[in-house]
Amino acid sequence: MNRHTAYLASWPRMGLGTLVTGLADLVFAMGFWWISHQVAPLRILQSIAAGWYGDASFAGGARSASVGALSHFAIIFCFILAYRQAAARWPLLRMHPRAVGAIYGLGLYLLMNFVVLPLSAAGMAKFNNLAWVLGSIAIHALIGVLCAHYALGGSPSAGKRASSAAGMPTNSA
Repeated sequence: MNRHTAYLASWPRMGLGTLVTGLADLVFAMGFWWISHQVAPLRILQSIAAGWYGDASFAGGARSASVGALSHFAIIFCFILAYRQAAARWPLLRMHPRAVGAIYGLGLYLLMNFVVLPLSAAGMAKFNNLAWVLGSIAIHALIGVLCAHYALGGSPSAGKRASSAAGMPTNSA
């Protein structure tokens, strides 16, 4: 398999990774808010759309929930793609995908809560629910590991084979 073919073959894995990672995050968020405050799953998706529409997203019904779902999966795809692009340049990301992935996920948490949300129509995140904050930090570490896993090929030995499996340059060059 040449590098171009390997590169093209990685896109379906990244799509699968987007689905798996995005669903893991949504199941966490929907489960947490349903169990702790009986918040309907539709409202979680609307809260994502609040980044576009602000509080008006909660009156948008299924339409704003759809925008929230699409936005959520698009963001997750970008997270995976960013890790993949960085891993092509920095071998450490390929050699230690679990550890670096977890750190990457913590960085994503900081980016989303202190840069993206404040710049969106949703505004600054509230940190008044300790269980939610701690759970969010933990799920972001997992999201980072999943991003690394799928960015590097999505197999159990992805970190060992990532250079060739995903069409990335090897360290021996």
